[in-house]
Amino acid sequence: MEEHESPEVFYNRLKTELESTSEWPNKYLFKFILKTDPTKIQKIVSFFDNMGAVIDTRVSKKGNYTSVSVNVIMENAGKIIERYKLVASLGEVILL
Repeated sequence: MEEHESPEVFYNRLKTELESTSEWPNKYLFKFILKTDPTKIQKIVSFFDNMGAVIDTRVSKKGNYTSVSVNVIMENAGKIIERYKLVASLGEVILL
């Protein structure tokens, strides 16, 4: 998300781009960066339970930050936006 754009503008732009460039269902790679917090990381993982997602976490060299990558087949662009909004609701997570 660009610094100057609102979340809704970001989500609308992303949905439009996804709908125009992809066929559904399709694999999608979510990437998130957050301060290392095992509780918050587990919550992100739980948002993708029972979806067949391949989840990879990597802790930064100093251990301050963790990246979470989620590779999963999604039904449509709207479902992707729903997951981004769930993760964003945790606060202090960078959505890539």
